[in-house]
Order: sequence, then structure tokens, then C-alpha cells
Amino acid sequence: MDQTDKTLLRALQENGRITYHELAEKTDLTVPAIRDRIIKLKERGIIRGYHAHVDAKLLNKDITAFIMIESVAIHYQDLIDYALQEPAIQECHSITGGGSHLLKVRTKNTVSLEKLLSKIQCWPGVKGTETHVVLSTFKDSTFIEPDETELES
Repeated sequence: MDQTDKTLLRALQENGRITYHELAEKTDLTVPAIRDRIIKLKERGIIRGYHAHVDAKLLNKDITAFIMIESVAIHYQDLIDYALQEPAIQECHSITGGGSHLLKVRTKNTVSLEKLLSKIQCWPGVKGTETHVVLSTFKDSTFIEPDETELES
């Protein structure tokens, strides 16, 4: 990955709807060269898709919470499978420390959060949960800065 690829990644993360023409202007490349580079970034799995970043509160999802799960190892894959099927779960991470997994969830209100917690606590292998409700969010980003030290490939 060279500096031009990094410039493209930054620009696409800032505005996924930027045109190839605008990208060409930012990089002094031709539109076909931009298209080819983006295709290669997709083929390498660096660009995984394009998404609208929506405001959860405006979509009536007022509660954001992080749920730490303590589970038994034999049900590791079951937990992941259940998490993948639950729309309220935005993220599922395997973690170190006191729990085995960390979930980021968004729900309408505390009643819906309580129902979700009850469901999670019934999943096979879940020994316990610890929930942290978010009061305010000051930064919520999916932006990833391309590593400046990465060797060109």
C-alpha cells in the first residue's frame, strides 16, 4: 500500500459517496487508475463495503450499552452464532479480562434492554453478564487511519 492508496482510504472513509473524478483530483491520477486501485483494495479485503452512518437516536434507539459476557468455552461458537442473529447487537468481540465477550447493543429503551439481557442470559453457556449503559457519546467513529509505517506491497 502506497501513499496514494492511503489518501484514497482516508477520502473514502470521510465520504463514501465521493466520485472517482474527485478522487482523481486529490491524487493526480486518472479516473481509470483510481477505479483500478479501488478494485484492488476491495479484492485485498481492505475495503469491505460502503454504508450510511445513521443517527441511532433519530431512529428511536435511545439506549446504547456494552454487555460483558462470562461464558463457558464449550459454547464459544454458540454465543457468536446467537450474537450474529440478534439485530440489536451491533458488535461482538472476544476479549481478555473478566469476561469472554463484549457486546455493543442499541435498544429503544430500558425495557427493551432488559428483554435483550434476559434473552442473552438464556443463551447456552452464558454464566453471567455485566452491563454498562452509555449516558453520553463524545466520539463514535469507524475511521481507521492507514498505518504510516506499513511496508509497500
